[in-house]
Order: sequence, then structure tokens, then C-alpha cells
Amino acid sequence: MPLFGLKFGKKKLKEEERQLQANNRDFNLQFEYASNSIKTSKYNFFTFLPLNLFEQFQRIANAYFLFLLILQLIPQISSLSWFTTVVPLVLVLTVSGVKDAIDDFNRHRSDNHVNNRPVQVLINGMLKDEKWMNVQVGDIIKLENNNFVTADLLLLSSSEPHSLTYIETAELDGETNLKVKQALTVTSDLGEDLQKLTEFNGEVRCEAPNNKLDRFAGTLTLQGEKYALDNEKMLLRGCTIRNTEWCFGLVIYAGPDTKLMQNSGKTTFKRTSIDRLMNVLVLVIFAFLALMCLILAIGNGIWEHDKGYYFQVYLPWAEGVTSAPYSAFLMFWSYVIILNTVVPISLYVSVEIIRLGNSFYIDWDRKMYYPVNDTPAQARTTTLNEELGQIKYIFSDKTGTLTQNIMCFNKCSINGKSYGDVYDLAGQRIEINEKTEKVDFSYNQLADPKFVFYDHSLVEAVKLNDAPTHMFFRLLSLCHTVMPEEKEEGNLVYQAQSPDEGALVTAARNFGFVFRARTPETITVVEMGETKIYKLLAILDFNNVRKRMSVIVQSPEGDLTLYCKGADTILYELLHSSCDALKEETTEHLNEFAGEGLRTLVVAYKNLDEKYFENWIRRHHAASTALEGREDKLSELYEEIEKDLMLLGATAIEDKLQDGVPQTIETLAKASIKIWVLTGDKQETAVNIGYSCNLLNDDMADVFIIEGSTSDAVLNELRNAREKMKPESFLDTDEINIKFEKSSKKAKLLPDEQANGVYGLVINGHSLAYALEGNLELELVRTACMCKVVICCRVTPLQKAQVVELVKKYKKAVTLAIGDGANDVSMIKTAHIGVGISGQEGMQAVLSSDFSFAQFRYLQRLLLVHGRWSYIRMCKFLKYFFYKNFAFTLVHFWYGFFSGFSAQTVYDEWFITLYNLIYTSLPVLGMSLFDQDVDDRWSMLFPQLYVPGQQNLYFNKIVFVNCVLHGIYSSLILFFIPYGAMYNSMRSDGKAIADYQSFALVAQTCLLIVVSAQIGLDTAYWTVVNQFFIWGSLSVYFAITFTMYSDGMYLMLTPSFPFVGTARNTLSQPNVWLAIFLSIILCVLPVVGYRFLKTQLKPTPSDKVLLKIKEAKKRPPPPSPKRRLRRTSTRRSGYAFSHQHGFGALIMSGRNMRPKSPFATTGTFSPNSDKHKHKGL
Repeated sequence: MPLFGLKFGKKKLKEEERQLQANNRDFNLQFEYASNSIKTSKYNFFTFLPLNLFEQFQRIANAYFLFLLILQLIPQISSLSWFTTVVPLVLVLTVSGVKDAIDDFNRHRSDNHVNNRPVQVLINGMLKDEKWMNVQVGDIIKLENNNFVTADLLLLSSSEPHSLTYIETAELDGETNLKVKQALTVTSDLGEDLQKLTEFNGEVRCEAPNNKLDRFAGTLTLQGEKYALDNEKMLLRGCTIRNTEWCFGLVIYAGPDTKLMQNSGKTTFKRTSIDRLMNVLVLVIFAFLALMCLILAIGNGIWEHDKGYYFQVYLPWAEGVTSAPYSAFLMFWSYVIILNTVVPISLYVSVEIIRLGNSFYIDWDRKMYYPVNDTPAQARTTTLNEELGQIKYIFSDKTGTLTQNIMCFNKCSINGKSYGDVYDLAGQRIEINEKTEKVDFSYNQLADPKFVFYDHSLVEAVKLNDAPTHMFFRLLSLCHTVMPEEKEEGNLVYQAQSPDEGALVTAARNFGFVFRARTPETITVVEMGETKIYKLLAILDFNNVRKRMSVIVQSPEGDLTLYCKGADTILYELLHSSCDALKEETTEHLNEFAGEGLRTLVVAYKNLDEKYFENWIRRHHAASTALEGREDKLSELYEEIEKDLMLLGATAIEDKLQDGVPQTIETLAKASIKIWVLTGDKQETAVNIGYSCNLLNDDMADVFIIEGSTSDAVLNELRNAREKMKPESFLDTDEINIKFEKSSKKAKLLPDEQANGVYGLVINGHSLAYALEGNLELELVRTACMCKVVICCRVTPLQKAQVVELVKKYKKAVTLAIGDGANDVSMIKTAHIGVGISGQEGMQAVLSSDFSFAQFRYLQRLLLVHGRWSYIRMCKFLKYFFYKNFAFTLVHFWYGFFSGFSAQTVYDEWFITLYNLIYTSLPVLGMSLFDQDVDDRWSMLFPQLYVPGQQNLYFNKIVFVNCVLHGIYSSLILFFIPYGAMYNSMRSDGKAIADYQSFALVAQTCLLIVVSAQIGLDTAYWTVVNQFFIWGSLSVYFAITFTMYSDGMYLMLTPSFPFVGTARNTLSQPNVWLAIFLSIILCVLPVVGYRFLKTQLKPTPSDKVLLKIKEAKKRPPPPSPKRRLRRTSTRRSGYAFSHQHGFGALIMSGRNMRPKSPFATTGTFSPNSDKHKHKGL
């Protein structure tokens, strides 16, 4: 495969059109089409070292330390050994490199697993097992039931009638309902005849590879004839073959050219906002360092010129130094080395350790472990933890992420009576839980064992031959487009076009009306143990305008009946006036069902007159064969016959949400996190789930629907929505309008805008395609970001990534994308944080993610607990680290003015080496790994605590400047207090201690005790570990100091330990300890006073919440009541959200029918038989 678009030094031309011949590899190879091998990894064996080092040296600090190392190798300017820099630098590069290598190794392993899957390829008239990666464009391959589709294929033939093939597209669009593809008639004759397939030499011309999942255009030329090709004849990589024994396909696109891979985003190097800020701050520090070194170098030049020149007898210039300016030049670089501790490399080592530790907390969190499938939470990357505490936008998939994609027949209303609730003996409704007694369907041998229902009264109504109840379930068993499969007697499997239909037919099956088989002309139903064959006379198909479907059947007794089901708002207009009283009762039930977030639809019937029907069916036949205006003529006929319907009742289906989804969304909303749902599902489905999980509600001021089919229409709809939310945003004086009037190539950030109420926005994929165009994207992002909730439906995987990229481009906000399927990979890679849910749609999302777990509800704990703690800990760490190193380093700066700017260090060299390595490393790590302002329970109860992280209040440029000023102030105290205390001072025995070594010891002791006191002030959560680290570090300091300054060490290694006796001589004096105490008071007291006054006089929202928590802790916490979320929702029809228009015509044509099941005409049970009559009563 060409690397970076190059092959043998020749640039590959952009493909305009694809041309290929079946079974002709030589012809196809000339076009250099990509093979079927895929690559999602970043490195290989040879490129790992250079590419990884290149990435790591993009971190400015790493490049700086490399530069520093080179300086330390120059003896004229080096006052510190080279290994003090090289060892930590190599350690940092190695740790990061190993981590990146492990991540990439996992990607390689995933790629190899996919590339080495077996597939049968037709080669030289024989089917041979080949690896996926060896498949070429133009090959003919054979796929069998439940196989993954290897590449993008043109369907040639299959085992099903008329070469139909059933596929599941969960990994492409998240939908698990089956879709039907059909081969051309001319190729379906090839069947599985290998000779014919080998001789097949059709030539295909089609569009170049692209990412549009719902579109394909091309032609097949065979024996001089041209045949049109469209998306209905294509099997795309990522689909799964279902209910089809075998099929043959011609490879059109392979590997990276397939639509799945074209929709897969690139693997990018993700860095946190704190990382990016640190790069800026390090540059500022370098400038500050250069300024200090320049001042000291100029000072050295002046001093050497005025005084040093005459002191050469006592202080000779270094070898090779001939003038004061040259001395100043060398001193500049000497001070660069001495003052480099303002950015110590240990900062980056510590940051990696903190991130690793906080990642382990996520891995070890039992509250994020899902025991059902033994899945713990996993931090798959260790570099993004603190970013979890700053999320402003969440982009979520729907199917498998918010929902379980399981439809359950939950409740129904029949003839004015509601079924589905359970009541106790006193007539009070009781909550359904695991202990509630389920209805026993064991009397029905054809019942689905997985079907669960709790209201026994409905079974009794069926057994008592209640006529409306029988009619209700008869309608559900007849009015649908479900296909049955019965490979063994009694083992029925339904293949439904939409999960809703499957749930309704399964309910009818369990209550004694078993849909058993169908042909183009008949439907076989086992009613209460008696097999009945109905003649299917017409299917009045569903479409998005009608929002209903009807069937016309003739019973074995000869009665003609129309059965209809659909959206309540539509069917209520078609009812007979005699149904008004029943309509009111049913409406009450529908409101109750909708209030619980259930998907509702209404069912009705009509008895037909035979003569009228004969006339109608003739006109129907004429309309269905008309060449012009066919749809309109059929629609008129449907409207004519679907009148004066008799209401039967309503059904309520639950699209099961994952556990805790509504509560999680409610909690995240309180944390000011905006949630956008990006789904491949239809608009009705997405909106319905929006209401179910409390994203949308009727308390909202408005929910805008954007469904324009032209660029201008979409623009008008977006502007109308913005005008309603914020009319003043159209004024010339508006801040954003002024900002964007000035043309600039650089993308400008949009400030947050507040709407005049709470709004939602729904936009479909077709309109979104226009809205993402250059001139509309600003309007889209302005309007959408004013809304509390945004739902994008019918979007492609690439559009998901584009929406995320759009928010990243215009908003200064951290984004998180969460999904569970291959169709979510691109947005997971694009967002700042990608979260994969280990769901039913494979592991692609998890493999591409930064964090993974099994249930959506764990997201609130990941963000509000682990994310917030990680962010706070990292901010505290950075503030303290910069403070302690500025305080430590700037003492050298002040000392330069008293040492002739000679680059002499103020501290003992051993103290400089051990300061960041031993004396101050563990206390700050202890705080950064264990600190928490409140525990996890309070973090979840008060989501408002999360807001400061979104606003980046705890560490930013202002906070950094405060740290620097604090460090400068402390360094002045730490230099001048010891200096004043030691100046011309005497020991108690009359001996002088005003020497360099005594001063160095006092200064470093003051420094260490002050920074230890400071970390005590910064620590909010004390543990044994914190205490041990702080007191232990001070103890170790004194132990090492007294040891190194002892006579024995001096005698063993005289040049290395010159401070002989200093510790015992100096630290035994009371005035030294008084100076140390005074330094501590002067450094710590202002900090304590400032923090106290700030909390009292100008508390932040976070301070107010912490005060509430402090007061709440004083009284015992009330038990948290288990409450059901209140849903105030209008009725929404849940019918056929994933239904394909035209499927009814396919059934009536018989083209999708298998041979009739041998079991279809045998009755198997009777609930009214003596054996079962009293069971369950």
C-alpha cells in the first residue's frame, strides 16, 4: 500500500472513478487499488523510535532539557554534573515511550486479528480459504450466515429467493433490525454455480471511494448490456450476514477504501488543556529565566570590570577568560544551568506518576465494575485523567449507549381497561421488582420463554374468551410485516423490520395468538390452540406521512376485516363517531403510558363489505400498476378505505434504557454539562428516547426541529430558532456579530450565549450535511450551543466526528464522546476524551477509546468523582510545584548580588541534587495521589462542585502568576532573614558563624521547613501516608545533613563533602532557630490570612457548596429515597421507527418467501383444555 500517498517516489493521482473487472486481477492491479489490509496503528518496528522521539520532543520542556544537557557537557560553563540532567531525561522518555509502545502494540494486535480473518475467495474455479488482507478488488468471495462482510461488495447471488440477503448494520449505524439487500436479476441466476461465477466477467464503473453510507452509484456492463447499481445492491464492510445460508459478492472497495474505514477518524496524539497551558507557561518561564540570567550576566560584567579586574591575585579569572564581557557571556550560560530548577525535569516525572496513580483508581473502582459480564472500568490511556474534570460537552450515541436496544411489551389498553400494572389486595398499585410474580405462560408451548408480563388479569381476560381482548391480540398477530422462521417444531424466531413490531407480535404469541407462517397470499395464526389460515388481500404500507399501516384479511369464516395500527394523533382522526367515549378513556391511558416514557400506538379495525371491497381492490390494482402518480393514487385509496375505524385500544412499548440513564443525565445537567445525542436512528426514535431519559421534557420552552432539504431552508430554520432564543443576537451591537464581521483566516472562539429559556434542538442527517458547510457552520454552532440538549439523527459516523470537531473549533470547551459501536469510533477519536462502552456491538469503540466501562451510568462517577479529583490534584500539584521551585531557585538570584555575580550556588550541591529528588518529592506526590476536598458521596450529591473545572479556575495563567509572586516573596524572606540573622553574628561561645557554609545551611533549612508547612496548608484530606511523607521527608533531611556534614564523610571523601561540622555548629544555636521560626511565620501567615479573608469576604460558588457540605456533615445524612423520576411527556407514537417503506409490497410479491414451514399447520396447545384450564387462576 502506498505510504503517505506515494509509491516508488511517484505521487498517486486522486481517484475520480473506479473501474474494475470481475475475476481479473491483472486488469485491476494496474489501477493500484488498496488491498483489504487495514492499519490503525501509528508506528512500526523501524519508525517507532524516530517518530516517538519526535512526538516527545514536541513537548518544549523535553527539548529544553536536551539543550541543557548539551550546555552541561561544556566544562567552561558547567557548574553541575551532566548526569543530573541525562538520567531523569532518559527516564521520562523511556517511561512515555514504553507506554506509547504498549498502546500501539494493542492496535497492531487488533489489526492483525481483523486482517487474518478467513474468507472463501473464488480463485481459478475453486473456493480457497484466504486471509482478509489478501483479498483484492475484483475478487468474488463467498459469505455464510453470521459472517462479517469482508469488504464493500456488490451482491451477486444468495441462497434466498430472488437473491435477497438479510444484513445487520449495527456497526455502521447502530441499528440492530434487519435490512434487506437484493442482487440484480442478471447476476442472481449465477446462484452458487462455481463454473458460472468463474466465467462471470462483468465490468463495474462506479464512484471513487467516499464516506457516504447511504449512497452508491455505478453501472455493471455484462455481455454488452448496462445495468444500474445502487446502494440496495451493496453489502458494506462492518455488516453481518443474517438468516442467509450463503451469498456471493464482488469486491468493489477494499481495506482503507471501504465506507467503514473512510468514516473512521485518524488516530491522533491527544494532549490535555493543562499540557497545552504548560507548554505556554514553560516558554514564559524560559523568558523569565533568560531575563534573570541576563541581569546577572550584566552584573557580572560590571563587577568584573570595576572590581574583579583588580582582585585577580586573589580571584583569578578562569582559563581562557580575557575580558569582563567574555566573563559575563560565560556567566550567562552558567546561570542558565544553575537557575534551570525553575523548570525541573522532575516536574514531568511527577506528572506521569500522578496520572498513572489516578488511572489505577479508575481501574480499581468497584463501583464502576459491572458483574453481569465481569467488566471493570479501564483507563486505557494514562495521560488524560485531569481532562475528565473539565468536560463541558458530551456527545453520546443512542443505541447500546443510552438504551439496551431491547423492546418490551409493557402495558396496553383494551376496550377502555388498562393492563400492565400490578395491584395488591387493597387495590393499591405496587412497584414491580424482581420479587413480583410473573405471569406463567408454561401452558403455551409456543410461548417465548424470554417474554415477561406481570398483570395476571390480562391472561384471565384471554382465557375467558373476552371478545375485545381476542380481537386486540388477533390484530397484533396479523397486522405487521414480520417474517417467521421455524427450523424446529415450536421453536419460532421472528425477524422484524423494526424491534417494535417484533415486541408486539411476540406479545400476541404469548397471549395465545401465535403468528406461525406467511405466504404472499396467506397468514397462518394459531389462535388459542386452533390453527387458522387468513387470506392476505392487501397491505396498506407504512410511510412517514401516513404513520400507520393496515392489512386487509379474510378469515376462514369468510369475514373481510381491515386491521390498522399507528400513531394516535393520526388514527384518532379516522375513528367512527361511536368511539368517542372509548377514545376519551384510551386517551387517559395513553397519557399515563407516555408519562412513564413508553412508546405508544393505537389499534383499530373495520369490517368491510364484500362488494365494496371487490370494487376497491380493482381500483387498487390499477393504481399500483399506474406509470404516473402511482404514490398519490394509492394514498387516496388508502385514505378512502381507512375511515370509520372501530377503536380497540392502545399498546405501550418500553425501549429499555440502560440502568440509571435518566438519573445520570439529570446529575450531569446539574454539573452544567451539555449533552448532545448523535445517532443513526430515525428522528422519531431519537426524540422518543430523548423524552424517556429526561433529555427533553414538556417544561422546555420549545424543541426546534431542523429538517430543511436545501441550504437556504436550513439557514432560515436555524436563524428562526436563534431569534426565538435570543432576539438581541441579531443586533449590530452584538459582541459576536462584531467579532465575526472582521474577516480572518484564524478560527475565532465563540463566547457562551445565554438563551431566554430552556430549549432543545433536533436536526436530521440530511439537514446537518448542509449545516456543516462553511457558511452555515457558525450559525449551527451558535444556535445549537444555546440549547440545553441537541439531538442529531440519521447521521453518518463521519458526521458525528464533524459535529464534535465543530464544537472543538468554535468553543473553548473540553469535549467527551461516548459510544459502543464501530460507527462511534470516529467521534471517539476526534473528541478530547473518548469513552467506549463494552456493549453488544463488538469491541471497536473500546479499542479506540481512552476510557471504557460497561454501563452509561458509570460516566457520572468517572467525571464527578475521578475526573474532578484528578483535576484538583493536578492543579494543586502544579501550583505547589512551581511555588516551591521559584522559592528555591530565586534565592540564587538574590545571592548573586552578594557574591560578585560569580554563579556560586547558595546551597550545598548535595542539597540542590536531593531537593526535588528526595526532600520534596514524596509530600507533593502524597497530596497529588490522595487529596480530596470532599469524598465521592458528596461529589455525586453536589454536582455543582464540578463547574470550576469547566471554567479552568484552579490552574490558569493568573493562578500561575500568583504562584510566581508567592515564590518571589518567599525567596526574599528565605534569603534576607537568614542573611540578616547570620550577618556578623557570633555563637554563644564567642566563635563566629557568619560564614558561607553556615548561611547556606540556615537558608536551605528555612526553605525546606517553609515548603513543608505550605504543603500542610494545601492538603485538604490527611492520611497516614501524607503525615509519614511530610514528617519523614524532614527527618530524612536532618539525618542526611548531619551524616554528610560529619567528620567521617569528610575524611572518606574530602572533595565531595566540604561542609564538615557545619550542621552541629550552626543548628545548636538558639538564634538560628529563631531565624527559622521567623522565616516560617513571615512566609505562612500571609497565605493563611489571605485564604481566610477570601473565603469570608468573597467566597466562590465552590466555597459556598463546601460550606453546605460542612454543615450537612454535622447532622446524620438522611437515607436517600429511591425515587422514580417524574416525566411530564406528551404522547408519542412509537410505531415502526426503523421500518423500511415498501416492505409490505415485498411481502405481497412473495419475493422474500422461503418454502412453507412443515410445522405451520399443526396446532400445539389449547389454554382452555382440561389440562390447562385452571392453571394460574
